[in-house]
Amino acid sequence: MKNPPLSADRPRTPPLCAVVLSAMLLVGCASQAEKDVTANWSPNKLYAEAIDERNAGNYDRAIQWFEKLEGRAAGTPLAQQAQLEKAYTHYKNGEQPQAIATLERFIKLHPASPALDYALYLKGLVNFNDNLGLFGFISQQDLSERDQKAAKDSFEAFKELVERFPDSRYAPDARQRMVYIVNSLAQYEVHVARYYYRRGAFVAAINRAQTALKDYQNVPANEEALYILMKSYEALDMQDQARDARRVLETNFPSSAFLTQGFRRDSGPWWKLW
Repeated sequence: MKNPPLSADRPRTPPLCAVVLSAMLLVGCASQAEKDVTANWSPNKLYAEAIDERNAGNYDRAIQWFEKLEGRAAGTPLAQQAQLEKAYTHYKNGEQPQAIATLERFIKLHPASPALDYALYLKGLVNFNDNLGLFGFISQQDLSERDQKAAKDSFEAFKELVERFPDSRYAPDARQRMVYIVNSLAQYEVHVARYYYRRGAFVAAINRAQTALKDYQNVPANEEALYILMKSYEALDMQDQARDARRVLETNFPSSAFLTQGFRRDSGPWWKLW
């Protein structure tokens, strides 16, 4: 069978050399597009430019350049600084898990770093702000299902900071945040107790109120916890326990408005303390 004659309309197969040339041009263009603009920068210039990118809100590029700096300045204090700056940039970009992972890696690799106090402070701060976001929508969620892990992790980081570096410039602020967190965790338990009380789950309300009283002593939330305890015992007709709870409430909070006004619905959000 004869091959069909070539037609003027039939596309011709390009010569092999043309295909190779086209491929080389494409590779060259791609290489040009992916050229590292930081290739000839000194570590100090790379650091300064990364800071400028972050200040301009270009967080992804700043993170990328801090990562480059970690590699180029490996084994130097500047590399450690780049790692901390990257963690802070993740934090500014709302990337809490990445920030925590970077900080935990720094703490593990550099246990003797002079910047370890800052790393612990930043770790506490990242979880602290995540905790605030958690509490910020407390009225819109089922309180019995809320997770307090971020608040507890934040407390532990601040606690390690103030115990290991009591004279650190970050220690005073860390101590204040620890107080806030303890109050927040106690008040959370009270919110859950009130949630159960208002739904008639009096045994569950008693358990959560007792948790607040046992785990978080000498905090403002104890006042309401005792009141919920008293009212829940009354609802269960456990009069002896109710009288005991009232006696403790009157002893520790002699001017308690709960005894005269009950639950205060117009007291405003408890978490706006900071």
